[in-house]
Amino acid sequence: MPQDLLTVVGLSKSYPLPGGGGRHQAAADVTFTVKKGGSIGIVGESGSGKTTVARMLVGLVRQDSGTVTVKDRPRETRPPRTRPARLARAREIQMVFQDPYLSLDPRLTSAQCLRTALRLHGRDEELVTGLLDQVGLGTREAGARPRELSGGQRQRLAIARALAVDPEVLVLDEAVAALDVSIQAQILQLLGEIRRETGVALVFVSHDLAVVQHITEEVLVMREGKVVEQGATAQVLTTPQDPYTHLLLASVPREGWNPTP
Repeated sequence: MPQDLLTVVGLSKSYPLPGGGGRHQAAADVTFTVKKGGSIGIVGESGSGKTTVARMLVGLVRQDSGTVTVKDRPRETRPPRTRPARLARAREIQMVFQDPYLSLDPRLTSAQCLRTALRLHGRDEELVTGLLDQVGLGTREAGARPRELSGGQRQRLAIARALAVDPEVLVLDEAVAALDVSIQAQILQLLGEIRRETGVALVFVSHDLAVVQHITEEVLVMREGKVVEQGATAQVLTTPQDPYTHLLLASVPREGWNPTP
């Protein structure tokens, strides 16, 4: 059996409420593992805490307690001070956001964007063509700036830029939520192929159970900052044990569904 690549134990985060009225528990005692080349989904409605967990994994939010370990190397809660240490940390976990346009430099073409990431991490800049091909972008897209790309193409570029770092773990926060269904299917297929080819582990954060069922092997269901159910995706989403998971599944539109009461 492959060794656990990502180990998360007791991850918790709270924020003070306005007016000194106590604290809001955004995430409480979240624990899970992902093996090399594995995939896990974190699902729940808005405010469930799933994005807070994703941001703690990457280091955009500092946890109150708990640990995140990659290949038996604990990730410190404070960013490293030295440049080599910061780059090494970035190579452990990369994140792809829901809106890639906000994270892409509008002045750079796709090729320049990838070349910059490769140069920063001391990798061969000749890898640009291969990265673009890996995510299904061609010569025209290579010379285009973000505003000249479609939403799906920008998301492909964001994935390619994350892969340019050669990460161990890729965290995707609602990465296909803003795309139409046909483009969603293309991106999900792409992610599956990349996982098989590179061995990168995926942490897929989404409110869409159909998407999670398609791309992940394990799943965590979160409600009000707590994990209410977790296990194999097929098992949790077909024979859920927690009433909240039942409720989430019941809210998924199905064939013949009529939104009119």
